[in-house]
Amino acid sequence: MDRERTFIAIKPDGVKRGLIGKVITRFEEKGYKIIAMKMLTPTKEIAAKHYEEHYGKPFYDGLVKYITSGPIVAMVVEGVNVVKGARHIMGVTQPDEADVGSIRADFGQIMKQNIVHGSDSVESAQREISIYFTPEEMNTGWKTVAEMLIDEE
Repeated sequence: MDRERTFIAIKPDGVKRGLIGKVITRFEEKGYKIIAMKMLTPTKEIAAKHYEEHYGKPFYDGLVKYITSGPIVAMVVEGVNVVKGARHIMGVTQPDEADVGSIRADFGQIMKQNIVHGSDSVESAQREISIYFTPEEMNTGWKTVAEMLIDEE
């Protein structure tokens, strides 16, 4: 089975509200593997790279201001179909439209502060991961119990 990698960030509102552990738990309980993680406050340069596809849109400045307003927890998460699966765990962008049980439905109140970011495609994941992590920061070569069980099939 093909394993993918995705980029997940717990946004400043999630960090400030003390939800880091709860968010990480959602991905670990699914059986996904966190292979890189760090806390940082993104600079304007990092934010510009992260949101480059939105440059020039009316909401761009607000995105940059928000993501640089405090620390985030950046992660590389690995697993089978992890891009799609992680987006399901997070829920849709608008918290009041997200499925009950998703991170955004359970913890988010408004779209601007919806707790978590996740890549929307494998290509976006590769680009976003490269903004926050070097290849040397990836902790590979070990297996989660979920991976061991999947590999038995």
